[in-house]
Amino acid sequence: MEDHDQRFKIILKEFFQEFMQLFFPAWVDRFDFSGLEWQEQEAFPDPPQGERKMLDLVAHLPVRQAPSSRAPGQEGRWLVMLHVEVERKDSVEPLRGRMFGYFHYLRHKHQIPVLPIGLYLQVGLNGIGWDVYEEWFWEQRLVHFEYAYIGLPALDAFEYLRDKNWLGVALSVLMRIPEERKAELKAEAMQRLATSPENEWRRYLLCECVEAYLPLEGPQLAEFEGLLQTEPYKEAMKMAVTSFEKGMEKGVEKGRQMAETSFEKGMEKGMEKGQRALLRRWLERRFSPLSEEVLQRLDSWPSERLPELGDAVLTASSLQELGLED
Repeated sequence: MEDHDQRFKIILKEFFQEFMQLFFPAWVDRFDFSGLEWQEQEAFPDPPQGERKMLDLVAHLPVRQAPSSRAPGQEGRWLVMLHVEVERKDSVEPLRGRMFGYFHYLRHKHQIPVLPIGLYLQVGLNGIGWDVYEEWFWEQRLVHFEYAYIGLPALDAFEYLRDKNWLGVALSVLMRIPEERKAELKAEAMQRLATSPENEWRRYLLCECVEAYLPLEGPQLAEFEGLLQTEPYKEAMKMAVTSFEKGMEKGVEKGRQMAETSFEKGMEKGMEKGQRALLRRWLERRFSPLSEEVLQRLDSWPSERLPELGDAVLTASSLQELGLED
């Protein structure tokens, strides 16, 4: 899994109100989401030469119901700090200290109440709750700091899959899923999102999240692809094709960016390299492992026929059918 920061920044900015409704429904009516303003993400705890810190998401959010403790003259605003933890390992302890540091910095800088939230992708804890950071001087407790958290791996995936909150449907792939039901959940999530009332861009963001965080292989991949071929999942199949096509476009754009300062041949090579890398990734997911023969044929495949090969990958039943193996 790559690019967690960028993926979650985009999806949570787009679905921030849905995020709060999903995990903190009791708070939703207190905020005026129409006045949401995203803030700068860099922090300088020790200016002017201090180390730079990157805060994942920070927003000013007006409140309808003012918090009990607020700074004079700032009754109408509440700075919400949303910190997205994207580490793949168990990183609860390091995050606790950082959350306290970020809170202190933001509270001091803006002089308004701050609500810190940690979103764990690989640490479950109790699912949804409040975590604690403390500092002690021998037996004397000097600091007791609490922040809200969501530990996705501890939540029931199928409970959120069936909910009407579309962000929850997408995030269900990061929750607790019985191993034997992963293909079923992915197909159902894709189908629900593909038929949701969201616009095309928002549907794509949600489906891309499902694709990125629930990769399948072997029998599970075969089961998933089999489900997509059936009538109940026909919209999911169309969305899978759309996701692949957008991925191809990204590959082309990435290649173009790599080569924008080069000569024309360099640009063509960069674009082609992006397409071939994406095709190889999809082939490995469907037909892994790939033999040397297949990789050589992919490398020598005519560049003008790469889009055609990409379309065929989604429905082909074998490498022979694609012309990549005898």
